[in-house]
Amino acid sequence: MGRNSKRIPQLDRISISALEVARLVLRKEGEAILSLAETIGPEFERTVERIFASKGRVIVTGVGKSGIIASKIAATLTSTGTPAFFIHPADAAHGDIGVVEKRDVVIFVSKSGETSELTQLLPVLKRLGVVLISITAVKNSPIARASDCVLETGAISEACPFDVVPTTSTTCALALGDALAVALLKLKGFTREDFAFVHPAGLLGQMLHLRVEDVMHAGDELPKVRDDVFMKDAILEIMNKRLGVTAVVDADGKLCGIVTDGDIKRILMRSPDIFRLKVRDVMSRSPRTIARDALIAAAVKIMEENIPSPITCLVVISPSGDPEGVIHLHDCLRARAVR
Repeated sequence: MGRNSKRIPQLDRISISALEVARLVLRKEGEAILSLAETIGPEFERTVERIFASKGRVIVTGVGKSGIIASKIAATLTSTGTPAFFIHPADAAHGDIGVVEKRDVVIFVSKSGETSELTQLLPVLKRLGVVLISITAVKNSPIARASDCVLETGAISEACPFDVVPTTSTTCALALGDALAVALLKLKGFTREDFAFVHPAGLLGQMLHLRVEDVMHAGDELPKVRDDVFMKDAILEIMNKRLGVTAVVDADGKLCGIVTDGDIKRILMRSPDIFRLKVRDVMSRSPRTIARDALIAAAVKIMEENIPSPITCLVVISPSGDPEGVIHLHDCLRARAVR
């Protein structure tokens, strides 16, 4: 659809159902974003570089629906390592512009690029010498011409039959804001741990501050058998501890293997006489392990990225190789409740 300049004629049909409307709107907005992904270029990179090089904050502003999008862009930037805040242009014109400093970056969000509440701020911002960025559909608009960098969405038709309700245009502006935030995140080397630091109350934040020892099954809850016992004992241990796994230790109490529900099922397919087998004949001899002081996020990463396939449990071992506990993926997902 190029720049998404075409209207959706089906929306003009009186008999169209709500579900059809929803699908058409989503397709239209999706196509607009995909088109935008193909048309952005060096100007976007220059915008990211200007924001990255600035020593101040990012102030985002806009009116109406664009103002709501501007507020969300500011929130996303802040949560990903680029300090930002939203100012309503009316408040800015009545004194709040005083918080803006020369080293700051100001982002205008305006489809038309000629919103009067924004244009009246241009002389002050120019005197301050801030970097001005605009997200707009009209490259030759007053706001775009006054900007140091212009992120142009291009001619966009809205996803309503009248082409007036801010829908596709605000979606594209929001997507550009997300793209800016993530590009800056990568450039700054912002990590999962950094994200957790600024989201201490969120699930990820809690997971990244909790350690394996906070949620592992230890003591009497630790499933453990000797390698010289029969499989019946291992199966009973797995059933009693209800973790789907048991650690296997040698005569010295050192971890030497692991038996899982999956191992039992595979053995049953080959040998119905599983009770005649010793644990050492069935166990996996290279269990994945982790230290008790490791972060839960590290445990999840090991389980999810295990080769050849993800796993659901890790054995927690001491520096000397003694099993101290078992951590299950479900324990990690319940981390917020534990917190």
